[in-house]
Amino acid sequence: MTVMPQNGQPNHGRTVAKLVGVVVFMGGLAWASVPLYDWFCRVTGFGGTPLTSTDSPDVILERTVNVRFDASIERDMPWEFRPVEREMEIRIGETGLAFYEAYNPTNRPIAGSAAFNVFPYEAGGFFTKIACFCFEEQVLQPGELVMMPVTFYVDPAMVDDRDAKYTHSITLSYTFYQIDLPPDEDVEQAALGTAPKQN
Repeated sequence: MTVMPQNGQPNHGRTVAKLVGVVVFMGGLAWASVPLYDWFCRVTGFGGTPLTSTDSPDVILERTVNVRFDASIERDMPWEFRPVEREMEIRIGETGLAFYEAYNPTNRPIAGSAAFNVFPYEAGGFFTKIACFCFEEQVLQPGELVMMPVTFYVDPAMVDDRDAKYTHSITLSYTFYQIDLPPDEDVEQAALGTAPKQN
């Protein structure tokens, strides 16, 4: 839109300023959309994002659900990562405990963080984690093998949900990807003369 001042000549400076303002505003929306979407998914379970809680539910139903466990790693992640148990059957409302195994076969410490989701997506709002290794970044030393627990339950409210009540099997998936080592880990390795290689 070209602004016409009283003398009838276009004011290009005003037009450019408005266009720059629109670009900055759109850029701000794009920047904020990722954290806002992540927050929305964590609060609502949208897109298969599991919820979190500090307590188990008071009600345990007789109905059971089969929970499957899946594991993968990003292409450049050198760890080995797998579920110890591929699936388990639990009652809805019952607290379940599963373990994942991670191994660092390299000669240097590797830090990792886990992304996760639940399938089918409509179950994401009812699959709730009480404790999980995915809540924190993980660092494995050279040759270290660890067992990482996840404590969870399926909310009894699922049986009353219009879509999720037909769910009989839920898959919990984790994908580990490599991240930068914490600063204190870098300092410690440098002191030992085994500073991690740069990617």
